[in-house]
Amino acid sequence: MGKKDKKKGKGAEKTALKTERKTLNRLKKELAAKGEDDIEKLISDYQEKHKTDVIGEELCPQPSPRSGFSLCPHPDKDELVLFGGEYYNGRVTTMFNDIHFYNIKKGQWSILHTPVKPPPRCAHQAVVLSQKGGQLWVFGGEFIGPSRSVFYHYKDFWVFHFAEKRWEEIKAPGAPPSRSGHRMVARRKQIVIFGGFRETVQDYKYYNDLYVFDLDTYTWNKIEAVGKIPSFRSGCLFAPLVDGRMLLYGGYTKEKVKKDVDKGISHTDMYYLQVDEKSVPHKWKWNQVKPSGIPPSIRCGISMAVAPNNLAYCFGGVYDDDDVDEEDLISLFHNDLYVLEMEKGRWLPVTLHGKSSRTTRKKRRKVRDDDMEEDYEESEKVAESLEKAKLDDSNKVVIKTDDVFTVKIGPSTSAIPESSACALSSTSEAFSPKGRMGAGMAVKSGILYLYGGIFEDEERQVTLSDFYALDTHKLDEWRTIVPFSTRNLDWFESESEDSSSESDDSSGDDGMESE
Repeated sequence: MGKKDKKKGKGAEKTALKTERKTLNRLKKELAAKGEDDIEKLISDYQEKHKTDVIGEELCPQPSPRSGFSLCPHPDKDELVLFGGEYYNGRVTTMFNDIHFYNIKKGQWSILHTPVKPPPRCAHQAVVLSQKGGQLWVFGGEFIGPSRSVFYHYKDFWVFHFAEKRWEEIKAPGAPPSRSGHRMVARRKQIVIFGGFRETVQDYKYYNDLYVFDLDTYTWNKIEAVGKIPSFRSGCLFAPLVDGRMLLYGGYTKEKVKKDVDKGISHTDMYYLQVDEKSVPHKWKWNQVKPSGIPPSIRCGISMAVAPNNLAYCFGGVYDDDDVDEEDLISLFHNDLYVLEMEKGRWLPVTLHGKSSRTTRKKRRKVRDDDMEEDYEESEKVAESLEKAKLDDSNKVVIKTDDVFTVKIGPSTSAIPESSACALSSTSEAFSPKGRMGAGMAVKSGILYLYGGIFEDEERQVTLSDFYALDTHKLDEWRTIVPFSTRNLDWFESESEDSSSESDDSSGDDGMESE
């Protein structure tokens, strides 16, 4: 009996392997038909097509709409540095590897042409350092095929030398495996990388590992930290403190519920990573702490910019309600601003001068009429609760932090039904940028800058190129540098959607004829 069961198990295993092999072969044929069966060749062809012998910087229009790029403050000049990103128009994905500079005083963009530069990518990480005339370090990221059917994850490491205006690839042994969605910070003479994920045609993998690059010896080390280690995740908030510690918050993980069914998890936990530099070798330890204050509602895709005095500003993000059918999936895009006091692990919502306004609630798919009616009634209840709470001055608390800015905490959340916490957010009557995820943010000379990102309008994924600035000392209102506009945004229905529509139309015609 045992032998028969064993043979039966092997037979089932062989059948599963054969099915998987057939699926992979079918996918390869589909990719070959699209010309995407060799993604490394796609990247090489892109590099060759955009190869240039021209070296120099020239003024240019603002960068095209994009997401998944990096936006960093120049370490020495009043400039912002933008690198890479992607743009999707519904049918074709365009990848970028250009480097732009924004001159803050002149309000001008320029682009730098160099013969050597990293391949195009998005979802990478970048940090700036003042050493050796200023440096921009870039690790990992991904290249997405034109039809979004294939992905290539990088594990290369590049440094841009500001003084010499040139890129250099750093090839050091022991580097982290290829990934995107990871997080990277600079602390003292080290660059620290945590987490991320890697995706293939048939599977994906998330990380919670820790790597450190020594800026003196140019060597990588994988760190075996102790303590309460964060779970596997990508897209978390990870920032350095003045005292050498690092703070980690949130992130996103996708896991398999059953075959061909995945479930996304948005994390809300917080950790400190500290280094005992007196020990040899140094000991790294994770400590989980409970966030205090008023943290953002559950979401992913938050943008963060680190400011002086252990402060970090966070904007936007998206929450997907996946408790409904996939066709009725609802997404809530936020446009609220929070400040995180990293030393205390305390969240504070930033209220600009003015009254409350609604966050942007968008639906990715159709929503039933009865659901819309329920949402409307619920929103009305929340609006009444907020209006009532606003009349009670005792519910308002003004907190002054480090004599740098004033943060006003809105009415107590007890006045708002918990079930409606995501329907409205306490923002200002003053203008606030559209809700979005994956925007670029940076702080330079006390000014918070916000550029681009993604939001969804009905069934369109809109990639942005609008540009804003907020004085973190005054916290009065967002200043528009480049307004939001749909003028240059192209969106094409996918071929599958077109064919589906045509099929629906033809079936509808047949139905009319039969009647």
